[in-house]
Amino acid sequence: MIEELEVLYKETLSSLSQVSAEKDVNEIRVRVLGRKGSLTQLLKGLGALPEGDRREIGRRANEIKEDLESRIEEAFSRIQEEERKETLEREKIDVTLPGRGLPMGRRHPITQTLNEIIDIFSRLGFEVVEGPEVELDYYNFEALNIPKGHPAREMQATFFISDEVVLRTHTSPMEVRTMEKHPPPVRIISPGPVYRRDSDPTHSPMFHQVEGLLVDKGITFSDLKGVLTVFVHQFFGEKTKLRFRPSFFPFTEPSAEVDIECVMCGGKGCGVCSNTGWLEILGSGMTDPAVFGFVNYDPNEVTGFAFGMGVERIAMLKFGINDIRLFFMNDLRFLKQF
Repeated sequence: MIEELEVLYKETLSSLSQVSAEKDVNEIRVRVLGRKGSLTQLLKGLGALPEGDRREIGRRANEIKEDLESRIEEAFSRIQEEERKETLEREKIDVTLPGRGLPMGRRHPITQTLNEIIDIFSRLGFEVVEGPEVELDYYNFEALNIPKGHPAREMQATFFISDEVVLRTHTSPMEVRTMEKHPPPVRIISPGPVYRRDSDPTHSPMFHQVEGLLVDKGITFSDLKGVLTVFVHQFFGEKTKLRFRPSFFPFTEPSAEVDIECVMCGGKGCGVCSNTGWLEILGSGMTDPAVFGFVNYDPNEVTGFAFGMGVERIAMLKFGINDIRLFFMNDLRFLKQF
């Protein structure tokens, strides 16, 4: 038996020296020290030995058992330490490498343009008002002097939700809504998205507008020209030339479109301005007295003017962009330029 113990001891030590995984160590532990392990079975035979041999062999068997238990724990610790070192080596970070910088976000060119427009008119004393994008036909058309059947409705290319509900075609409804709630004087701009059934390089089904309204006693066309001249000079530069050209809008009379000297060719004439040297940027006019009738303003007491501009149109001129669809394609190569 003593020989069997020594052979088992040496074989186990040899096996432990070659293992490289915890599961292998565990298999050796079970095979040798488990309930049915080889050392356990040998120890069960001690009772059949003479008393003198039993004491000596029992002492040696316990020494071997204790040593193997200690060696098995050492093997477990060695393998765990090796695995930890491998993991650290595999996952180590080279702190001398330069860091990966996060790209800075920027405001969309439409947002930049809109904010600049709002800032200019805010400094001129205009208050910003916002309203619903799904609008009643009454506010979008009728209260702006565009009754049912009026030819100007065809100019709007409207998205109808029902006979009386539309996606607003301009932000002018907020002028009526504001005048309904507030007596004069009124000085507001209304920025926001609007919708029309139109899509090509210079038109989009959804785009942004800024409409403005000023109503008070003694307001004249000269006031309109003065405000819009200040806006043009602050936005496009003090040397920018502009002109007021007669036009027609159902809710203003007289009406005028505002042109600026072509920003591409400096007024010399090019493909962008159709060789005229001028570019249209907004529409304007004196508020039609018929509109005041819808909000119980007395046209004999107050007068006013209104104006409206497409933000995309202004942004295209400011940044030299020739296709409005680029604003909505989410192409980072385009957006990163701004």
